[in-house]
Amino acid sequence: MVIALGIVLCILAVALITCVLLQSGKDKSLSGSITGGAAESFFGNRKSKAKEKRLSHVTTALSFVFVILVVVMYIVVA
Repeated sequence: MVIALGIVLCILAVALITCVLLQSGKDKSLSGSITGGAAESFFGNRKSKAKEKRLSHVTTALSFVFVILVVVMYIVVA
């Protein structure tokens, strides 16, 4: 049981790290407006924001599950 939870925890950690690294920084939109970055069209920008929002939700869900699994592992091992 402990080994299976440990494997799931490792897989979840890698997925969480990947999701965090895939997210763009919050400064990107601000610097684009200052430098006049109007290269993206209105619809392209909307699609990009939808993907970022979905990735943000996935990251939040993965982090929540990760924390719960760490607490469960702590209780099981102790």
